[in-house]
Amino acid sequence: MPPSIVRSALFVPGSRPERFAKALAAGADAVIVDFEDAVEEPLKRQAREHLAAFLKAHPHASVLVRVNAPDHAEHAADLAFCTQQAGVVGVLLPKVESAAQVAAVRKSGKPVWPIIESAKGLLSLEQIARADGVERLSFGGLDLALDLNLNTGTAAARMFLDQARMSVQLHSRGADLLPPLDGVHPAINDPDGLHRSIRHASDMGYGGALCIHPAQIPVIHAALAPSTDDLSWAQKVVDASKAANGAGAFQLDGQMVDAPVLLRAQRLLALFRA
Repeated sequence: MPPSIVRSALFVPGSRPERFAKALAAGADAVIVDFEDAVEEPLKRQAREHLAAFLKAHPHASVLVRVNAPDHAEHAADLAFCTQQAGVVGVLLPKVESAAQVAAVRKSGKPVWPIIESAKGLLSLEQIARADGVERLSFGGLDLALDLNLNTGTAAARMFLDQARMSVQLHSRGADLLPPLDGVHPAINDPDGLHRSIRHASDMGYGGALCIHPAQIPVIHAALAPSTDDLSWAQKVVDASKAANGAGAFQLDGQMVDAPVLLRAQRLLALFRA
């Protein structure tokens, strides 16, 4: 199973097998071998062959796979491949627009990470989030902006995309899913912009983001890392809770600490140890 705390999920093209080992060693919390957008149409079958050979040679390797979209000619073959490979520990489903599409992927026996990147996907969010086998949602802002004909970079587009992000997070919590992942930041050489976008997504409850280059991984992790003050506070709360012998609520430095406060402290410490 993929780790429950995923701050960074790194894409690597399925047509570039020489990059598979490098991606797994890059420090990302999850690695996604991409059979979809990063692979040219004539190389789709070859991408599966590349990954099969790699997993056979590296039996302890674990990756997720972004399969081709449900309406693509290679979709069924991608799912059959994932079903057969123990090293494939999850399936990213792009362009998802219905719970029925999730159900078809679930037959692979792998956890499903739907990517919400179209108007139809947004309108079916509740059913998609509650479909059997869904582990977490991902947000595809670039494709969604294209589908909705948004004027990318404008205040209006940012407002619309943030409302969509909010919906993804809301339905993730409503369905008791793991925290969603934000979409990729396309500018590889823009660490400041990436840091800002990750902090923004984190403030909206997102657990991390998809990424397209190893250089983005430390930026994402740094943006999500609790501050020294936050960690000190969290440890103090946890220690005080132990000293309180399981009391439902207690005072610490003049402030009440109850179950929600304790849970936040525990989450901060878990994120730091990830």
